[in-house]
Amino acid sequence: MIESEILLGLPGYQITGIEREGGEVRIMARYSGPLSCPHCGRAELRNKDRCIRRVRHEDWGVRHIVLLLEGHKWQCRSCGHYFRQRFPGILPCQRASEAFQETIFRQHPDGINRSRLGRREAIGAATVERYFRHGLTRQFREWHSPRCARVLGIDEHFFTHRKGYATTLCDLRNHRVYDVVLGRSELSLEAYFQRLEGKSEVRVVCMDLSSAYRSLVRLHFPNARIVADRFHVIRVINHHFLACRRDLDPVGSRNRGLLSLMRRHRHKLGPDQQQRLAVYLAAHPALELIYRFKQRLCYLLLKKQRNRKQCRTLLPRFLRAVHQLRQAGLAQLVQLGQTRHAWSEEIVCMWRFSRNNGITEGFHNKMELINRQAYGFRNFENYRLRVKVLCG
Repeated sequence: MIESEILLGLPGYQITGIEREGGEVRIMARYSGPLSCPHCGRAELRNKDRCIRRVRHEDWGVRHIVLLLEGHKWQCRSCGHYFRQRFPGILPCQRASEAFQETIFRQHPDGINRSRLGRREAIGAATVERYFRHGLTRQFREWHSPRCARVLGIDEHFFTHRKGYATTLCDLRNHRVYDVVLGRSELSLEAYFQRLEGKSEVRVVCMDLSSAYRSLVRLHFPNARIVADRFHVIRVINHHFLACRRDLDPVGSRNRGLLSLMRRHRHKLGPDQQQRLAVYLAAHPALELIYRFKQRLCYLLLKKQRNRKQCRTLLPRFLRAVHQLRQAGLAQLVQLGQTRHAWSEEIVCMWRFSRNNGITEGFHNKMELINRQAYGFRNFENYRLRVKVLCG
């Protein structure tokens, strides 16, 4: 009995015979463990018939294993119900053991497509997909918590040309994807946020400068503080600054080398690069003033993990910079000042919190890899289930 359990990996089975035919090994076995009625749980049974159940099992090396299990049709003497014998490790109405299905589930995400894995294991491609989805569903039920994360990151990513964008909800504290929802507008996300559990427990929500996301968070997360993502804030500043540079110097804006130098932070430039940039700015005094203002504003926003007292000293500098932008005569700078004024509370919160959406962006790269391995998805629910398991 112990040798049979070691060979099969299933408890309670006894091997009665082994035969080999080609690349397939057939193992005859019977279950000798306790039996009971699935309806009433009694063990008073009457044997009515004998049957052989053929089940695919996990391979031995390169040889396929097929189990020929001897079972019976029983009648319960207590409740009178008829039933066929159940086998531990094998689900009802399945032609493969749970161990074999788990093997398929682990091999498919490693880059082996359905048709190749099906030819290797002598099963159909649809069967591979079905076993894989069963494994995903099982892990999803074991791992996924229905309660929303306390520190949440919200960002969008592209799904398909037909269905557009999807929204990613990321647990920034535990570094995992909480959920993926199709759409990015308030109308498409309203129904999902209404039925979301644990919304009152969310304390911090990190996002880019999206008005739709901000409206949804303010409506459905009453106890959460919105924190703007530092990367997106700096990117918007660089975008408006470079647009202003194109207006002031249309010819010089075509120089891609100078474009790269003006986009980066000052401490990331080498001595030769700083000298080259200084020569260019000396020839354009107005652009030099704007560039220095942009650098001071970026370094102000790069500060993080400040206490309340330190934030009180930084706040007047930020408000003064916003006022100067709104009073500037250039359209791009005025627009930047309006954006900073509208998002001033969320931007100032960056000084207190070190969380950002870099974790969410990293998961977006992994989602693209999942999409490429599957050669694209048509069904969003299949994509959502796979992302929540593999990224959760």
